[in-house]
Amino acid sequence: MRPLSPAKKAAKKTDRKTAVKKSAKKPPARKAAKTQGKTGVKKPAKAKPQKISASAPDSDLLKRIKASLEDDKAEEIVTIDLADRSSLCDTVVIASGRSTRHVMSIAEHLARRLKDLGYGTCPVAGAAQGDWALVDAGDVIVHVFRPEVREYYDLEGMWSVQ
Repeated sequence: MRPLSPAKKAAKKTDRKTAVKKSAKKPPARKAAKTQGKTGVKKPAKAKPQKISASAPDSDLLKRIKASLEDDKAEEIVTIDLADRSSLCDTVVIASGRSTRHVMSIAEHLARRLKDLGYGTCPVAGAAQGDWALVDAGDVIVHVFRPEVREYYDLEGMWSVQ
């Protein structure tokens, strides 16, 4: 491993300093004073609304994916718009299957239907285990879970607006 040149060392130090300055500028996370009324009793915090459905009209691909999931009796289908938050994909669709066999069949049927409709081959990951299957349809990524696994990973909570 070669040692860093003096110019690279200086650049690294300035990167660390700006990162420290940026993190130091953040306001403290305390909101207790705002939640107290005149009586000094804390009011319960209001739940923030989650941005779960896509704000833009559904694309043709997304409509076909939803139709396929509904045809296969997938449960609790949720669409999350990530167009302005991720370069990985525009939309994430999360659904549940009742059992490992149901999860596997939902994912395999979806990939087969998308190929038959002319969207090309969509890679399917995790279908062999049946706990969590991922179908990569390009602009749309579909996650199919068993209910317990879906609750454990909580992708909706991870991508919700906070």
